[in-house]
Amino acid sequence: MFNHLLKIGMFSIALVSGSSNADVLNIKEQKQLVALKEKALASDLSYDLIESLTTEVGHRLVGSEGDKKSISWAVNKMKTLGFDKVWTEEVIATYWQRGEIEAKVVSPYPHNVVAIALGGSVGTHAKGITKNIAHFKTFQDLEAAPDHSLKGRIAFVSYRMERHIDGNGYRPAVSARVYGASVAAQKGASAIIIRSIGTDNNRIAHTGSVKYKKGLHKIPAASISNPDADMLLNQLKRSDNVAFFLKLTSYSDPKVVAKTANVIGEITGSEFPDELVTIGAHLDSWDVGTGAVDDGIGVGIMMASAHHIAQLSIKPKRTIRVILFAAEEIGLVGVKSYVNKRNGDIKNHAIGAEWDFGVGPIYEMRTGVGKKSLPALKEFAQYLKPMGVGLSKTNTAKAHSDMSVMSDAGMPSVNFAPDGSLYFDYHHTDNDTLDKVDAKALKHNTAIYTMFAYFTAQSGIDFSQ
Repeated sequence: MFNHLLKIGMFSIALVSGSSNADVLNIKEQKQLVALKEKALASDLSYDLIESLTTEVGHRLVGSEGDKKSISWAVNKMKTLGFDKVWTEEVIATYWQRGEIEAKVVSPYPHNVVAIALGGSVGTHAKGITKNIAHFKTFQDLEAAPDHSLKGRIAFVSYRMERHIDGNGYRPAVSARVYGASVAAQKGASAIIIRSIGTDNNRIAHTGSVKYKKGLHKIPAASISNPDADMLLNQLKRSDNVAFFLKLTSYSDPKVVAKTANVIGEITGSEFPDELVTIGAHLDSWDVGTGAVDDGIGVGIMMASAHHIAQLSIKPKRTIRVILFAAEEIGLVGVKSYVNKRNGDIKNHAIGAEWDFGVGPIYEMRTGVGKKSLPALKEFAQYLKPMGVGLSKTNTAKAHSDMSVMSDAGMPSVNFAPDGSLYFDYHHTDNDTLDKVDAKALKHNTAIYTMFAYFTAQSGIDFSQ
């Protein structure tokens, strides 16, 4: 089905909206848009960029050597790919060290457990801790426990994330990871372990950031693999006294400043260079796997899309800005720095879209623009229809991830929804590697972002209206 859609998409649809004066693009521009699509569908560039990033740089934990190498890599690649302007903007963050982890059931039935520290977690003391498990089926159950009721216990949240094409199983699951440590501390727990926020059955644990509430004692936080969580539940069915050993050596030194950077490149507009069409991804990753999916895919798509447009003899009217954000994984630090650097004024950002989710083909375009400009994007949607991409009926979308902060600051936005059914099998794990990238879907998605960037840059439409 996907191959069939690609073949259909290769045919010219330049006249889908007719040739009236009402068309956003003239006939020549429509033909150029279709030519860009065909070029992107035939190009391996986005895949080659991901291959280069994951092979030559690898993981990109904020403050690590990989993080530093990725900044140089991105700057050099942008210059090679024909960007007119390339620069970096410094971002300050905390450098967290993962250290080592040891986890096991001590009794009644001893088992070694596959576990991973959650990002930002404090460590245990040097000898580790052994405490009985206090089980909660959901994060809400943990919240409902009386304060100080878990003294001398390790809290365990066993909620399992559901698989959905749009990833909507993530939101009800991720609260335990982000806020569980603070809530468990308030209840008196010595540590917290959670079932990995993932949809796989592999004996691999998923990391991700934890947020500690100010004023509360910080406790160690870790996740365990789905099979190990099932095993722990089976032990809890047999006994109310399941003893668990946890040892973490992770730490953050507040005196150590991690200097990283947003990497920004532009294809300068031919008529309105101060008006920006922004497309983006985040450059950092966790220190597991090689960050191919999260967010190497986004990095490859954005840089390749801009390159295809950069090869045109006449550049689009508006400037196309590619932003590779720093420190997304530890709390959207890079984009917050980007917006703050501009004093919150991003009115010259005409429209934006990011990639930070999924491995499959885009199936829907979701808009978040002014009512008067919405018909223009409906016209653009006609170019995507033969590629199997529908248009959402709502007009309230925010951009992915980092750029959602820019959406909140007033930037008109588009959210391209890809098939994310498999995404959370790999998310934040050692399995986030190049082989998980769907090369055919990648071409499909690169073509869409290339077309989006050209269409919105050439149109001159005020998408805030």
